[in-house]
Amino acid sequence: MSLLFPHATQRTQAPYRFDIVGSFLRPDILKLARQQCACGECSPQQLQTIEDQEIKKLVAKQKAIGLQAVSDGEFRRTWWHLDFLYNLKGIVLEDVEQYSTTFQAHMHRPVTLRITDKIEWNTEHPFLEHFTRLYKEADGYPIKFTIPSPSMLHLITCVRTPNPQLIAPYVDNQEALFQDITHTYLDAVKALYALGCRHLQLDDTSWGEFCSDEKRALYTSQGVDVDRVAKRYVQILNTIRDSAPADMAITMHICRGNFRSTWFSSGGYEPIAEILFAHCHVDGFYLEYDSDRAGDFKPLRFIKNQQVVLGLVTSKSGELENRDDIIARIKEATQFVDINQLCLSPQCGFASTEEGNILSEEQQWQKLAFIRDIAEEVWGK
Repeated sequence: MSLLFPHATQRTQAPYRFDIVGSFLRPDILKLARQQCACGECSPQQLQTIEDQEIKKLVAKQKAIGLQAVSDGEFRRTWWHLDFLYNLKGIVLEDVEQYSTTFQAHMHRPVTLRITDKIEWNTEHPFLEHFTRLYKEADGYPIKFTIPSPSMLHLITCVRTPNPQLIAPYVDNQEALFQDITHTYLDAVKALYALGCRHLQLDDTSWGEFCSDEKRALYTSQGVDVDRVAKRYVQILNTIRDSAPADMAITMHICRGNFRSTWFSSGGYEPIAEILFAHCHVDGFYLEYDSDRAGDFKPLRFIKNQQVVLGLVTSKSGELENRDDIIARIKEATQFVDINQLCLSPQCGFASTEEGNILSEEQQWQKLAFIRDIAEEVWGK
């Protein structure tokens, strides 16, 4: 029982009171192996062996720290989103002169996605093996698996791109594109469920961008009806959630950018709150609330029956926040959402790309222990 919130209770299903967004800092041995593999100095099989070894250690550490579900830390990925998307049928990864988003840090080679054919699910998608190997390693322990939201595929190819270069079936017919994206994700969810996935987290920066006055103005100037697109994104998400089995949790993380401890958009949730929070059927939202860039909690008044995982602890630095400040902010959020609809996590992953944020592995685990202790104090053990 919690002394701070007498009516607060623990949760036995995802998302949990003490939770994570998913990615973890890559160990040096893994970073080196990936570099060597890219240069032909080690084989893909040798890299996979090292990935397996490091994920085994990571899973054990997650269990030891008290997480109720484990991830593979996205250790097999270069990017949090592109690896999944360019392995779909009809999508390719290609080099460009510059990224469509600008971080406050130097980026590695600029790349983007291009649609070259009808978009469909790839039954040999490498993430299926990634999940299977994690499932085996977890040995019956609950798993969280992360993939980019369907919104990201449309955002990258049609919104961030001022003059989208679409193939014939999609030119002047974005509804056909939305339909194919939807069917592709329905197939992906079905395939992952069949392998044992019971918590799928959709990671999404589109909503973070739609919170930004600057981004909204830019996209509007390029002919994008931002609210109309946002409503269509919600329809896609609802089709996916409503078609998924009842025992599969589907949640969404809203991000404002997370590369080497920097970001690319800011703005409170008010511009998207009613469209998203009041109408989207996902089981929970992982929301960034670690800085003033995220605004206040008032937009949470639109939340229906979803869980809200408050990202009050930053993953962008190793400095620990003040315990009393975090508890005070949780209390503030209860003005709009019941305490038993709230959870606590870092604001984002620790390594949305293989480079990772600027903190040490020791600090990463200290952050999680800090969050665990507060969650136990607020919701009880």
